[in-house]
Amino acid sequence: MTPALPLAITMGEPAGIGGELSLKAWLARKPSDRPFLVLDDAARLAALARDLDLDVPLREISRPADAAAAFATALPVLPVRLRAPATPGRPDPVNAPATLEAIERGAALALAGDIAGVVTNPIQKKTLQEAGFRHPGHTEFLAELASAATGKRVEVAMMLACPGLRVVPVTIHLALAEAVRALDADTIARVGRIAAAGLTALFGIARPRLVVAALNPHAGEQGAMGDEERRVITPAVEALRRDGIDVRGPAPADTLFHPAARATYDAALCMYHDQALIPIKTIDFAGGVNVTLGLPFVRTSPDHGTALDIAGSGLADPTSLIAALAMADDMARRRQT
Repeated sequence: MTPALPLAITMGEPAGIGGELSLKAWLARKPSDRPFLVLDDAARLAALARDLDLDVPLREISRPADAAAAFATALPVLPVRLRAPATPGRPDPVNAPATLEAIERGAALALAGDIAGVVTNPIQKKTLQEAGFRHPGHTEFLAELASAATGKRVEVAMMLACPGLRVVPVTIHLALAEAVRALDADTIARVGRIAAAGLTALFGIARPRLVVAALNPHAGEQGAMGDEERRVITPAVEALRRDGIDVRGPAPADTLFHPAARATYDAALCMYHDQALIPIKTIDFAGGVNVTLGLPFVRTSPDHGTALDIAGSGLADPTSLIAALAMADDMARRRQT
């Protein structure tokens, strides 16, 4: 039987907790798990394993196809060399090229069909931007890489998912006042279309049910507390309905996330970052997964940051990375059918 294609975990910020998470995810592996490799610096990981007293043998490989044979007894490493030693908790822009190289190689391998998907460890955006990185985060960078490789514009959206909830923020890394100004009907409808298509392609939901959150308290109270619902959100909902998508809203956000309400939809479109992330982190703080919808390959990530304050301490919780690996495996299987 042909071995399953492996998943690839990127390095992430080398001064953060990503390396520790990768090591602990390998220790938590089960015989039934899809193999994974790490795009990382083997010397860094070996030193980190020694410092944290984690019994993780490493094996450098030259191609993803070698990961399956190594995975049972060692963590396969497809080498990405750091430019300077990494100090936990102290990001260094000199290592930004290695962080980006891991992401670029992961995307290239996924596009070539050499891996089943990419699972990205958290990055420190400020450190990358100090080195010239011009993207808000992974989502936009991966969209650009996919667009360049395919020769056509790839439109993406960010989803946060856990077993009890899926949310899709329409605006992401913007100040709240700026996010409100950025909302328009076309953008909401575009994100809704990407969400519906992703729910079918990646989650196997034949007819997804979307709910669109209101922006203002009480959905604007018929204009008394804001007119964005009437002026911006309702036209987007109507456009999605004309596309044949099962959607309702705008619905007051304060009643969208209790258990009975969550049972009525497959994903909630939220108007800004915290409207989406507060409920999912309340429901499943450790197990939430970031998914990029719209890419021509599978990409997931832990739903947390680099945790520089605990890097190198051994306290990092791998639950979200393990959930991201499991979700990427599920998605890869659906894409094969």
